[in-house]
Amino acid sequence: MTFGKLLTALIGLGFTGLLHAQSYPTRPIRVIVPWPPGQATDLAARIVADRLSQSMGQPFVMDNKPGAGGQIGTDMVAKAQPDGYTLLAASSGPVSIAPSLQKLPYDPLTNLSPISVVALNPFALVTYPTFAAANARDFVAKLKGEPGKYTFSSSGTGATAHLITEFFNSMAEVNTRHIPYKGSVPALTDLMGGQVDYTFETIPSVIAHIKSGRLKTYGVSSLKRSSAMPDVPTIAEAAGLTTFDIGSWMGYMAPAGLPKEIADKLASEIAKAVASPETRDRYLTLGMEQVSQTPTEMAAMLRREQDRFAAVIKKANIKVD
Repeated sequence: MTFGKLLTALIGLGFTGLLHAQSYPTRPIRVIVPWPPGQATDLAARIVADRLSQSMGQPFVMDNKPGAGGQIGTDMVAKAQPDGYTLLAASSGPVSIAPSLQKLPYDPLTNLSPISVVALNPFALVTYPTFAAANARDFVAKLKGEPGKYTFSSSGTGATAHLITEFFNSMAEVNTRHIPYKGSVPALTDLMGGQVDYTFETIPSVIAHIKSGRLKTYGVSSLKRSSAMPDVPTIAEAAGLTTFDIGSWMGYMAPAGLPKEIADKLASEIAKAVASPETRDRYLTLGMEQVSQTPTEMAAMLRREQDRFAAVIKKANIKVD
């Protein structure tokens, strides 16, 4: 093939891709949610999908495929056709954390295409109401003063809450014992009863308990204060851990090989959906923070998050059965 014919062919392919992106979507889009209905990822993705259905003129059909900590649904998308008609409601657990804990049937960085993050879920450092520390600095000092005495709960070994608490322990240079539970509810129940001393949990799961006085909080895990609890300081400011900034994320991904034009179009529409006052208000009731990214920005974030959680897992020697 001559150079001229090759150039013509390449231009033709680019033009075809552009036309495809301009007409996309022409039929309903399936969004696989690897969690049960009502879970945080499910809610965040549904809120955005409602607006995408309006702006893009085709239904975004939510399809819950829970199991194996989000891995079953994530793997389904990793093996689907990259035509833009199968998307993943992605989240930290099966994408950023699981690769460092166990062997997976997919590689999130090579078998999935990033589109955009849609929400961040900050966590709150909570204790039982009578824990004897006036503020976050006092709390850290108390834990440091008696290594090995204090305990923290989580919803299970390797869960996001477990890793975020281990990240805090490492930055604060404290030595405490992990007590894993089978879910957040029993973990928080024992925390409120004083059977364990502290934990980090999502703001939606603890905000009602904080307001009622059943839990006490010393700060939130994000670098910015939470919109849902603006009077609560960040751990960065309250404990003097100036770079402490961690939480869970939720977003949209697709099978690897998604055409760039379609990824960019979806990311652009998602940015509009996330920026709407309606989305802001609905996220606020859930304790979530609005955010959007380009596919390139999300790809960089995914690499950073996977590296960071891998370091936490290695340092704390966390293993799952």
